[in-house]
Order: sequence, then structure tokens, then C-alpha cells
Amino acid sequence: MVSTLALCAIGMAVSVYTLSVHYEPGALICASAGGIDCRAVLTSSESVIFGVPVPYFGILFFLAMGALSLPLAWQSVSSRVHWARLAMATSGIGMVMYLLYTELFTVKKICLWCTSVHVITFVLFIVVVTNTPTLLARSRKIQQGLSDLVNT
Repeated sequence: MVSTLALCAIGMAVSVYTLSVHYEPGALICASAGGIDCRAVLTSSESVIFGVPVPYFGILFFLAMGALSLPLAWQSVSSRVHWARLAMATSGIGMVMYLLYTELFTVKKICLWCTSVHVITFVLFIVVVTNTPTLLARSRKIQQGLSDLVNT
């Protein structure tokens, strides 16, 4: 689906931007008001996991999801591709829940850039979850047809 590929491209761009802010906090463009403070979130100790800045995980996620969102991948007859896409989307939404919890209850601030990545990941998750059953059924039908053809 072209929409998932576009979402991955946007998510990648935001992840690269927040990574640049990690290394150069002066590059941040974000208003701070009330509970919204991108700087507090992006420079907090929680913005690094196992010594790796969180935006790197976003970049890797959107690269992998981008590959699994290419038209060829959506049209694949291999159920493994569809299961891999579903697993990636599920892991992405799991990470979003962890990061959102961290923003709300540890840092006690919200980052609008991070929120955009969370929304993109959520939309990807919804698209993948709603399309996977149809794609898996189609894969099974094609595989069965090929198996019947070989056994004839």
C-alpha cells in the first residue's frame, strides 16, 4: 500500500530530525507550553536506551517497515512477509506504549515530534492489522492452488 510507504517516509524524516536534535539540541524547533516540552523529552536520560539514542530505533523501525511496505511486499504470496509486517507493526506499537508511558510518568512532559512518530506508528499498526487477515487468506488460497497444481 502506498499509504504505508508514505507514512514510513514521514516517520523516517521525523526520526532523523529528532536524532539530529539529540546531537545538536539547538536545532530543535518546538514550542514549550505547559506539559509540552520537546527539549525536556529529547534530552532526558530516558531518550537513550542501552546507550543508543531512541531515534535510532525509530530509523530502524521505519526502514524495516518501509521495506515491508513496498508494493512487491504487499503483493507477496508468502505469508511470512505478511506475518513479518504484522510483527513489526506490533513491536512498533509496543515501543510507542513504552515511550508514551515514559513521557507521561517519568519525564512528565510531551514532545510533539515524538507524538507525530507515535501517531504515524499507530496508523501503520491499524492499516497492517486490518489488512493482514485478507492477505494471509489470499496467500493460503494461492499456496493451496499451487499445491493442487503440482499434485495433479
